[in-house]
Amino acid sequence: MPLPIILLGIVLAATMALFLSGRLRHDVVALAALVACVLLSLVPAGDAFAGFGHPAVITVACVLILSGALQSAGTVDVIARTVLPKNAPPAVMLISLSVLAAFLSAFMNNVGALALLMPIALQIARKQGLPPGRLLMPLSFASILGGMTTLIGTPPNLIVSGFRAEAGPGPFAMFDFAPVGLAVAGAGILFVLALSWLLVPRRHSPSAEGFETGSYLTEARVLDDSSANGKTLRELQAKLDEASAQVLALIRDETRYPSPHANRKVKAGDLLVIEADPEGLTSALSALGLQLEEEASTVPEDEEDADETVQPEEAAPGDRRRIVHADEVHLAEYAVSPGSALAGRSASDIRLRTRFQVNLLAVSRNAAHSRARLRTMKLKEGDVLLLQGSEEALAEFASHMGCVPLAERPLRLPDARKAIAAAAIMGGAVALAATGTLPAAMAFAAGVLAVMVLRIIPLRNVYDNVDWPVIVLLGALLPVAGALETTGAAGFLADQLLSLTGQAGPALVLAIILVVTMTLSDFMNNAATAAVMCPVAISLAAGMGVSPDPFLMAVAVGASCAFLTPIGHQNNTLILGPGGFRFGDYWRLGLPLEVVVVAVGVPMILLVWPL
Repeated sequence: MPLPIILLGIVLAATMALFLSGRLRHDVVALAALVACVLLSLVPAGDAFAGFGHPAVITVACVLILSGALQSAGTVDVIARTVLPKNAPPAVMLISLSVLAAFLSAFMNNVGALALLMPIALQIARKQGLPPGRLLMPLSFASILGGMTTLIGTPPNLIVSGFRAEAGPGPFAMFDFAPVGLAVAGAGILFVLALSWLLVPRRHSPSAEGFETGSYLTEARVLDDSSANGKTLRELQAKLDEASAQVLALIRDETRYPSPHANRKVKAGDLLVIEADPEGLTSALSALGLQLEEEASTVPEDEEDADETVQPEEAAPGDRRRIVHADEVHLAEYAVSPGSALAGRSASDIRLRTRFQVNLLAVSRNAAHSRARLRTMKLKEGDVLLLQGSEEALAEFASHMGCVPLAERPLRLPDARKAIAAAAIMGGAVALAATGTLPAAMAFAAGVLAVMVLRIIPLRNVYDNVDWPVIVLLGALLPVAGALETTGAAGFLADQLLSLTGQAGPALVLAIILVVTMTLSDFMNNAATAAVMCPVAISLAAGMGVSPDPFLMAVAVGASCAFLTPIGHQNNTLILGPGGFRFGDYWRLGLPLEVVVVAVGVPMILLVWPL
């Protein structure tokens, strides 16, 4: 055996051992493997970073940014609210959530799809008195299965497509994965829905519901184009009931009407005092096209007074008068701690906006409701405030006024225009890639450019949506995977596998490739698994004199299907805590599901991609 193959084998074995141990993050392990290959002259130093310019890496980064745009603009919230049934039995809700997760995962990052739907699943579990894991594990598996149906659904598909392009036939098209992917995903989801109630452990997690803040009390303005304009309060309440929200009062021309009559018509310019839980607040605003009052104006009238001079003892550190750019605005929740300078004072009293450039959007209080306007409401210890401002301003306010930041919660305010624009951009990018008008990397890069130009995501936050450890992992491992070809290691491994299988035939070898890839993906990153297995699959096909396409498709399916452990896929890790799961809980549903994947996947691959 040539020395380069031995050295590369040692590097790959050490890399896999480090992946499995979990002691180092996967991007660190990948960089270490790349450096080792360069030092051992297995990868030319001039080509060491060529992987970062690979189309698959660029496409993954762009898809992550576009997925972030769909999330932050509220596009997926609108889809979920429209598609999911209201007050349905748990089984119907599980079916709806799973199908929606699979659909979303086909066109956006599947971790993002799960993150968006997980709060809904937790809320349903809480209302129905169900263990959260009974909904979370099927939801996670469904989103993983849905990702394998398109080119952009999961990074392994992009990597496999890149290796196919280098092998000669050209890259896979956007929906080349769909025939096999839909069959496997459909069978897998049906199996999960049928047996998850039996195979998923019944575990309750004290952390599943996160922190409780009670209901928010907020003021929302009825705009000229609001769907609420001209409707009666009875009609509005029917919509608000779906979001577990209610109208407590109506303010018109500075006159407050507590508990207004249900037949009173709402008109543009009215203020509605709405009570809603944190999750329902976004849905309530979006359903009626309302705008939070503090968002709608720049400076309240009572903060424009000429005698607005801040006294030295009242001045905040670094007090300044400036306009916060829209790109800097964030939402955060803060609790009024005991002894806080806010206790007994209102936002108007402390001149919240002019001193700190912070807006008070809503207040959560478990005690009796205040009859005062939001900006004049006397705050109490224990109140939870929903605030809007720059990160710097929010931090300064919290420090100066004695407030405690709560655990991070993905709060989004609806913006119909941005939601429509984000959906149109993603649809346009998919269409450009699917029709071959532009290569996938260029199509999605153009989509990112549109997102930036239209400011659907604040420019300073655009790259926050990129999972940089995954990008570094891909960029570093692609040259290492290329060394499998240049050193002859891939051909050597293929020959050994062929000698072991003897006269078994290509169909059995295809099944072995699928099982081996799936097994590796259960314990190491799926993108890394695809990068390592693709050269072996291509060499196997060449050794048998058959098309590499079915073997590459087997790698794509196997790399996507990691159901045995919480570390095989980020989705499985995401539900570990909220579901109250243990490491060994996943295989009970995951193992038979992987058997279903093999049983359906191998015949479908041979049917759609003949040898």
